[in-house]
Amino acid sequence: MNNPPFDSDYLARLRDGDSETERHFVAHFSNVIRLSLRYRLRSWELIEDIRQETFLRVLNFLRNDGRLEHPERLGAYVHSVSINVMMELLRASTRHPPIPADAHNLVDQRASTEARLVTRERKELVRAVLGELAEKDRDILRSVFLEEGDKGEICERFGVDRDYLRVLVHRAKNRFREAFEKNEMSKP
Repeated sequence: MNNPPFDSDYLARLRDGDSETERHFVAHFSNVIRLSLRYRLRSWELIEDIRQETFLRVLNFLRNDGRLEHPERLGAYVHSVSINVMMELLRASTRHPPIPADAHNLVDQRASTEARLVTRERKELVRAVLGELAEKDRDILRSVFLEEGDKGEICERFGVDRDYLRVLVHRAKNRFREAFEKNEMSKP
């Protein structure tokens, strides 16, 4: 068959699920879709996905009372559906690119020189503020927050119980906050 008989009877047989007509439809348009897409896409898997989705959509359209006014234009309809499916898949793949396998090792490229400078200045300011505090406050803050020491060991070292350690930490944090804010205000 050189020119398939795309007429209303052919569409009716497709709509009714005639297996011979479906085989002819799939065989004929499989090659047409592959030829149409092979110059646009490099992935045979993607072409196969588009081909299958095209058949699914066309057959669903016909079986759900979709009417083609010109049955002889079935080829053009199948082609336009395949192009639409291709565009949908390409848009979806560019909208959400795949996450690389080594994503956990990637460096945040947005961290600018300015951000690193601000971070370094902050660290220097924290060191300076800690240097201004009383030795006991400085030691408590370092033990609890920087060294993340065991609370029981910290209590032993300072000769206090856990309840009083909370009081000491609270007071040291308040003194740190006051000194930090004072240093921040004095910056040009």
